[in-house]
Amino acid sequence: MSLLSAVLLMSSWCVQGLHVDVFPGRPLLKLGERHQLVCRVQDCPTVPSMSWSTLDDRPLTASISTNQSQSVVTFDPVSMEHEGALLCRVSCGGERKQVKSTVHVYSFPSGPVITGEDHLRLGAESMLTCQVSDLYPTEHLSLTWLRGDEVLQSSAGDPGSSWVRSEYRFTPVAQDSGGTIVCRATLDLQDLQSINLTKQTNVSLNLLYAPVVTVTPDSVLVMAGSPLTLTCSVEGNPKPTVTWSFRKAEGVVEGRGQDHQLVFSSVSQSEAGRYDCEARNSEGNQSATVQVTVHAPPTNTSLSVSPGEEVLEGQQVTLTCLSDGTPTPKIVLRREGVELQTTDHASSTLSFSLPSARPEDSAHYQCESSNQYGAQLVSSSVSVTAHPLQVEVSPLVSAAERGSALVLTCRASGCLHPPSITWTRTGQDGSVLQRTQQQDGLLPLHLQDLDLQDQGGYSCEAECDSISRTGTSRVQVFSFPSDPVLEDPGPVLLGQEMALHCHVNNVYSANQMRILWLSGNRMLMSESFRFSGSLQNVSSVLHPRVEEDQQVLSCSAELLMEDGDVWRSRSTSIPLQIQYPPRRTSLSVSPGEEVLEGQQVTITCRSDGTPPTTLVLRRDGVELQRTDSAPSALFFILSSAQLEDSAHYQCEASNQHGAQLISSSLTVRAPPRNTTVLILPSAVVQEGQNVTVCCQTISFPPSAVVLKKLTNGTERYSANGTFLLVNVTARDSGLYQVNVTNNLGYQVKVFSISVRERSSSLPPRLSIVIIPVACAAAGLAATALLLDYLRRSRKKGFYQLPQSAPPSA
Repeated sequence: MSLLSAVLLMSSWCVQGLHVDVFPGRPLLKLGERHQLVCRVQDCPTVPSMSWSTLDDRPLTASISTNQSQSVVTFDPVSMEHEGALLCRVSCGGERKQVKSTVHVYSFPSGPVITGEDHLRLGAESMLTCQVSDLYPTEHLSLTWLRGDEVLQSSAGDPGSSWVRSEYRFTPVAQDSGGTIVCRATLDLQDLQSINLTKQTNVSLNLLYAPVVTVTPDSVLVMAGSPLTLTCSVEGNPKPTVTWSFRKAEGVVEGRGQDHQLVFSSVSQSEAGRYDCEARNSEGNQSATVQVTVHAPPTNTSLSVSPGEEVLEGQQVTLTCLSDGTPTPKIVLRREGVELQTTDHASSTLSFSLPSARPEDSAHYQCESSNQYGAQLVSSSVSVTAHPLQVEVSPLVSAAERGSALVLTCRASGCLHPPSITWTRTGQDGSVLQRTQQQDGLLPLHLQDLDLQDQGGYSCEAECDSISRTGTSRVQVFSFPSDPVLEDPGPVLLGQEMALHCHVNNVYSANQMRILWLSGNRMLMSESFRFSGSLQNVSSVLHPRVEEDQQVLSCSAELLMEDGDVWRSRSTSIPLQIQYPPRRTSLSVSPGEEVLEGQQVTITCRSDGTPPTTLVLRRDGVELQRTDSAPSALFFILSSAQLEDSAHYQCEASNQHGAQLISSSLTVRAPPRNTTVLILPSAVVQEGQNVTVCCQTISFPPSAVVLKKLTNGTERYSANGTFLLVNVTARDSGLYQVNVTNNLGYQVKVFSISVRERSSSLPPRLSIVIIPVACAAAGLAATALLLDYLRRSRKKGFYQLPQSAPPSA
C-alpha cells in the first residue's frame, strides 16, 4: 500500500555537519495497512548507530531494519497503538542526535450506508438512517444530507466511538417519488489531510403507497353479442396485484381474472352486473366498480299452464309468462286477442290465475314480451271440460204493473241427484229468498203485490258436485195509471211561439219515460226522463212556433224497458185555435180595369183572417162600402160606368191582429161627345184681326183635334184644341170643319168665318186684346172642367191631344 500523498516538512538538525531526517515528516497512516517510517543519516563519516523509541517508553510493536545510513520502522498492519510520537536516535562517533516524528492513524474504510429507503410511505412520517462504521477518529467526521444542491441536515461524530450515525425524518409527498437523496461523509483531519477523505452514498426515494384504482369506463351499456373490454388502471408501490370479480344478481361473487383488462368477445345477458377491480399490495388495497348493462330484445319467452292445458271445470288454472331481455320487457297476456293482464317494466314474470275454471275460459292464450329492441310472442291453449249441470230461468226479463203478481221459474238439469237450488236477490244484500232440494229440479218463486222495491235482479243458483250454475231474471216494475194531461193554450197566433204543457202523474220506470210531441205524424220534440226510485209527476213543455198545418197537437208518453222497447204508451191530443191577421187580400175589377162608358163594373174585395176580417172599399180615399166580420168578400157594382167613375180604389181588410191594404185602378173610356167650337172675337171679323178657334170636347182617351178649311183643304193640328189665325184677310173667309177623334169614335163641327174690310169703328189693337181674353176665358172654363175629370181619373186626363195628324172624319 502506498503512502498517502502529503506535503512533508522535513525536520533536521545540523550539528557540526551531521544531518538526520525522518520522513514522512507528518505521517498519516491508515489503520490496517502497511506503512514505514525512514530515519536517514547524512554527513556521518563513520557508521552511525540508530534506534527507535516512544516518548512514553511504550513498547514499539513494529519491525525495524537498519543499514549504514538509514533505519526503517515498519507497521504491518497499522494499529491504534502506533499513534503517537516516535524518536529516531542517531550516534555518529561522539555525536548524538534525535529526531521526533508524530504518527497519526485513521480509519475510513467505506462510504456511508443509508437504510430505511425501503420503508418510505407516501404522506406518512418516515426516517432515513446514514451510518459510517469502523471509523477513526470519529470526532473529525461530519455527515450531511443533501437533495441536489440543497443541504437538508448536517451532524458530526462523537469521540470514543467507532461509528457515526445520522437520522433524517420527513414526510414524503408525491413529488418526492423517484428523486435522489445523498448522505455525504467528510473526515476532516485538517492540515494532516493529503488525500480526499470524503465519501457519499446516493439512494432513490422509493415511496410506498396503497393502490389507486381507476376503471374505464365506469359504466357501460352494450348490446348482447357485442365485444366488450373493461380496463383497470392501477398505481401503487410495491406493484399491486389485480383481481377482477363479478357480483351476480343473487349476491354470489365469482373471480374473473387477474389482468388489467377483462375482455369479452361476445357479451351475454348473464354477464350483465357489477364488476369489481381490486388492487392489493403491502400498503393496502382499493377497489373500483363498473356497472355493465347488457341490452337485448326479449328472448326465452315462455307461457306455461298449470296443472295442464286440459282441465276440468272448477279447477284452478295458473298461466305463467316468463321472458328475458334488457331493459326488462313489458309482458302482456291476452285471451283471444283481448288483454287480460300486463306488467310494468320492473318484473320479467307475469302470473295469471283462474281460481275456478269455466268452459268459457277455454281459449287461445298469448304471451307477448316486448321492449324497444323487439318483441317475442308465444301462445298456448286451455281447454276446460264443462260439467253437465244447467240452469234455466224464465222469464229472463219481466215487466209487471205495480200491484200485480209475478212467478219466476228456475229449472236445474244435468245432475244425477237432486240439486240444491237457491233463489236470492242480486245487487242488494244478497238475501236468500228460497232454498230447497227438488227431485225434479224445479223451483218457482212467487212475487205478490209488486212494488217499486221489488224490481231488480233475481238469481237462481243450482249446485251439484261442487259445481254451481246461476241463472238470473230481471224484474221491472212500472207505474203508468193515466193518460197525459195536455193543457189547452187557448187562441194562438200563427207564426208566434206558444207554450204547451203536458203532465204525466204517478209514473215510474226502471229505465226512463219518453214524451213525444206530435203534429199529426210529424214529431216536434222528444224528451226523456229518468227516475230516482220513486213515483214521479213528469211534465214537459213545448215552445213551438205556430204553423198553419198544426191543427191538432198530441202529447204521447212512453214507458221504456231496459232494452229500450216500449212497455206502454198513452196519448192525449188537443185541437189548436190558430188565429192570424188578414192575408191573401185581393181586389178584382170585372170585366177589367179598363171599360167603356155605360158598361156594368163589379169590384170584388176578398180576404182571409181569423177572427174574420172587416172589409172596407174606398174610392180615392172616400169609403164606398163596408162589411161586418162575417163574410170574407165584399161586392160593389157600377151598373153604368161613367167617366167620373175612373178612380183609384182600395180594399182594406183588418182584424185584431193586423190589417192589409190592396189597391187597383178603374179607367172608363168614351168616344168624343159634347164637342163645342168657340170663335173669338166672333165669326165675323175685319181684315187684319186675329181669330182664335177654341174646340172643347169630352172623351177618353184624349182626342186629336184637326181644323180644316173646306174650300181649299188646308189642315191645322192643335195639341190643346186652340187654333190662332193671325192677321186674317178676305181669303180666310169660308167654311171650316173641326174633327175631334180618338180610337173609340169622332165628332165633327162645321162653322164659317167671314172677313170684312177694315172699318174705323173699333181700333184694331183693342180687338186683338179682347179676342184672346175672351178665348182665354172660355179656355179657363173648359180647363176647370177638365181638371175635375183629371182628378177623378188619377191624372190620366181626358184631353191629352196627340201631335200626329188623326184621320179626317
